[in-house]
Amino acid sequence: MARARKVELDCEAPFAEAAARVVEVRAEELFVRSRGVLDLEDVERVHDMRVATRRLRAALEVFAPCFPRKRHRKALKRVKRLADALGERRDLDVEIELLEGCRDEVAGEDAASLEALIEDLRARQRRANDDLAPHVAKQRLKKLRRRLAGLVGAVR
Repeated sequence: MARARKVELDCEAPFAEAAARVVEVRAEELFVRSRGVLDLEDVERVHDMRVATRRLRAALEVFAPCFPRKRHRKALKRVKRLADALGERRDLDVEIELLEGCRDEVAGEDAASLEALIEDLRARQRRANDDLAPHVAKQRLKKLRRRLAGLVGAVR
């Protein structure tokens, strides 16, 4: 899992400036983690991006009073939608990994059933990936970036 970037804050600055800085850093982490997120061979990318959305969401919730209500609500709503789509995909990644780890412990008819279950989960994983794709499309992320930058700019 990718570590959170340290956020440098000026303790003498207004609280709203801290809010803007934290959201700015957490948003940038999210966008950096979006690269390759649809790659089904590297499921850790989804995990890292999902963690980044949770960090950003937490920052948005903690600092909510600092931001204009309507702008904040819209930004948070979009981050939550992205997190939900990432979560759907991630849950399947975890299930597949767990079941694949059981392969050596299962034999015969049970092994065939396990393989069928894994294949079913892989099909669901591909569908979840297809559902995730619009949320991480360049244009959609660009729009989210602008929305978050506008939110940060509103308090600076």
